[in-house]
Parts: sequence; C-alpha cells; structure tokens
Amino acid sequence: MTEIRVPTLGESVTEATVGQWLKKEGDTVAVDEPLVELETDKVSVNVSATAAGVLKKITAKEGDTVELDAVLAEIEDGATGSSKEKSNGKADAPAPAKASSTPAAGDSAGEQVEVVAPSSGESVTEADVGEWMVKVGDSVNVDDAIVSLETDKAAVDVSAPVSGTIAEIRIEAGETVTPGTVLAIIAKGAGAPKPTESKPTAEPKSTTSAAPLSPAPRRVVEENNLNTSGISGTGKDGRITKGDALAALESSKAKPSPSPSAPRDLGPREERVKMSRLRQTIARRLKESQDTAAMLTTFNDVDMTAVMDLRNQYKDLFQKKHDVKLGFMSFFVKAVCHALKEIPDVNAEIDGTDIIYKNHYDIGIAVGTEKGLVVPVLRDADQMSLAEIEKSIADFGKRGRTGSLTMEEMQGGTFTITNGGIYGSMMSTPILNMPQSGILGMHRIEKRAVVVDDQIVIRPMMYLAMSYDHRIVDGKGAVTFLVRVKENLEDPQRLLLDL
Repeated sequence: MTEIRVPTLGESVTEATVGQWLKKEGDTVAVDEPLVELETDKVSVNVSATAAGVLKKITAKEGDTVELDAVLAEIEDGATGSSKEKSNGKADAPAPAKASSTPAAGDSAGEQVEVVAPSSGESVTEADVGEWMVKVGDSVNVDDAIVSLETDKAAVDVSAPVSGTIAEIRIEAGETVTPGTVLAIIAKGAGAPKPTESKPTAEPKSTTSAAPLSPAPRRVVEENNLNTSGISGTGKDGRITKGDALAALESSKAKPSPSPSAPRDLGPREERVKMSRLRQTIARRLKESQDTAAMLTTFNDVDMTAVMDLRNQYKDLFQKKHDVKLGFMSFFVKAVCHALKEIPDVNAEIDGTDIIYKNHYDIGIAVGTEKGLVVPVLRDADQMSLAEIEKSIADFGKRGRTGSLTMEEMQGGTFTITNGGIYGSMMSTPILNMPQSGILGMHRIEKRAVVVDDQIVIRPMMYLAMSYDHRIVDGKGAVTFLVRVKENLEDPQRLLLDL
C-alpha cells in the first residue's frame, strides 16, 4: 500500500485546502497521473500518484484543510486495470481509468466510460466548454474530437477515449470546468460509428466564418454585429477565440461604421463575469493584509540624477557585456538590501507573539500580467550583481506574462518592491504582501524644480512610498529606512563603499 501525502508547498506555506479530486475510490491510476488538486493562498497545485495501482481509500475530502505531509489517499500497488483487462479479460480486473462502472463478466459492450477535462498545463486551472461536436445518441470512434475547451491561452479539442455511443453530456457549452471534470459519458462498443455528419447540436449562426464559433466569441460577435470574415482566428485550426473577437471589436470602434443609417444593437449595458482563480486569490490576500496589519505609509522623494547619469554612461557597455539592459530596478534592489541590513525590523515578520528576524534578503518584485499581479522572489538579492538582478527580473516578467512561474518562485520573500511608475503613477500607498512587514512603492520620474545649494534647478525626481506594519516597525525605523534608500540612490557610491 502506497500513501499519497501533502508535498512541500513552499517556505511560508504550512497548509492547503483540498480542492477537487480527479479520481475516485476504486479508480485505476498510473504513476505521475494527477489525483487531487490542492489550493494554497497563492496558487493551485496537482498531487500525482507515486505508484501505479488502484485508488483504495481517500482520507482527505474536498474542502478539508490539510497540513504538510498529511495523508491524502492510499493506493493499492499493482498493474493498471487496462493492462489486466487486455491480458485476461476477467470481470474482476480493475476498471479502466475514467470508467464509471464495472461491466458484467465477459461483457464490455455498454460499459460506461467517462470523458474528463484534461490538464492543459501547469498554470492552467480552468477552461470554458466551447463547441460540442456531438449530441446524445451519436456514435464515435476512438480519438474522434467531441468537444472543444477554451483556456486563457488556446482552444483544445477533447477526443473520445473509446469507441461507442454518447450516452450523456454533463456540461453544457459556456460553462467553466477544471481538470478532471466529467464532460460526458460514452457507452463503450455500443452501435456502429457514424460518418462525419454528427456535428454540434447548436444551430450555426449566420456568420461568414467557415469555422463555427464557440459561445464566448459568438456572444461578442452577435452583441456587436461583427463580421467574422474580417477576424483572423488564433485558436486551434484557425478558430476565432474570445480574444480575437474583442480585438476586432476594439479595431472596429476606431473606424466609422460602414452603414451609419442601419440601427446597431449595442447589447446589454452590464456584463457579469466570473473572477479568475488568480483574481480571487489576489482579492482575498489583499483584504487579509488590511484586516491583519496595522498598516501605515511614509513618503519621500529621490533625485534620480546620479542613477540616470550612471545608467546613461554605461548602459551600452553593460548590455554588450551582460546581454541585458541596465534598468533602474537593480539599483533599487541593491539600495533596499543595504537599508534592510541597517533596519532589521523591516525585514522581519510576526508569528503569533514572536518576531522572526530574517538574516537573508529575498526581495519580491511585483510583476503585472493580464490576469493580475504576481510577485516572484529574488533569492539572496544582496549577493547578486546588478546584471544578475536585471536578468532575473527580465525572466520573471516574461514568464509571468506566459503564466509559467512556479509556486516556489512566488513564496518566501522578506520584502517587496512594486513599480507603479511604469503605468504613470505619481504617488500611491502600496498594500503589504503578508506576512512581510514592508513594501516599497516606486513611481514615475518627472522633472521638477528643486532647491540645490540655494539654487533652483530642474532635476528628475521620483516619489517613494513605503508601507509598513506598525505592529513591528516604528515610525522612526520606517522613516530611517526610506531615507537610507533615498541616500543610496542619490549617491550610488555609498553602496560600493558599504556606507
């Protein structure tokens, strides 16, 4: 008997919530086949089978909170059901994976086989059911496409795992599903396969596109009276996705209507859209931060002349040698690490009635993506060179946009830097990334008149904002920290001399 336990989920994560079981007791499983989804406060992760056999017992139910190394299930070691069935054909062999019932001895016809939503990648946790290519009663062959699923990245077809007849369609077009959700039931071996005429039950809409539209893009097309012949599909087999339709809509708004005299249906004035799982997590964590910490923000401004002059002087040589652009963020990371060593309270966190002082400097860098804000962490940033920091940040940004950052890369930070200036923000009050005690907000650089040596001069200035947890960081410490960051940026040589 093999026990399936909760894996290590990251440095600061000690528990998780059991999400959806992708298998049920009695199902046959293969090595590395996903069994259950665990949800932490940051991401969702699938736990896979460590041995092949039959899922004998599920000890943690959906919705339960489990700690690290807790037993989730037990697998009875042995050959998979499909291999046994091929070798002896006995009825008491374990049912094939996805089978919802065991047929009578010697009778494989009529066996009920589940068609489930597949895993679409490490960072993809849900998909929208698009177009059904079959209806109840249709016959299908193995590997026939029966339904399309749309994720935030692409459209994928789900194929029939066996030949037979569609006995039941459980999920309607337009609904959202997670990996492992049962989409349909096939009666195995019943009926002869039909020719290609078995098509979707939905009546085709009067569009000029050769490929049928899924519900999501169809809604955009119909509500805005778009001509699909002018829309280039980026989905599988050239299908039009919702993103393609929205892009066409934005393009059409910039052009005059070809028939201004014709009435145009503007559609509903409101739209209800389900929050993505990432957005739900962001909302929950930010609210928890406000409810938990005694949050306060202190401000200062910094003259960026020295950093900008240094950057302009060496940026071409820097890029030629290190194959990465020299930005401002690496200077801020270095300045922050230097200040954290002087003010250790800002690099600490509260755990119950204890204070945990961190003697390492893992700096979280907030990265904006289409789905929301993620915060990957630079480990031991104080020991990294400017080039190493810039390369890591560039990599974080690229993988953040493609959704390929791992859970481990977004956990365990001791302090966070966020840059609202790239979006044009002049000043803001950033929210703490719990359980951290400090976060630095950067803003846009703009030329302002300032007094230097009793002279009014024009300098590139940036407002800095530091939010901190007043339960652990006093006002003096917070202000001193921000002043040190300012001094290090206005005189970068201080960093070299460790002053």
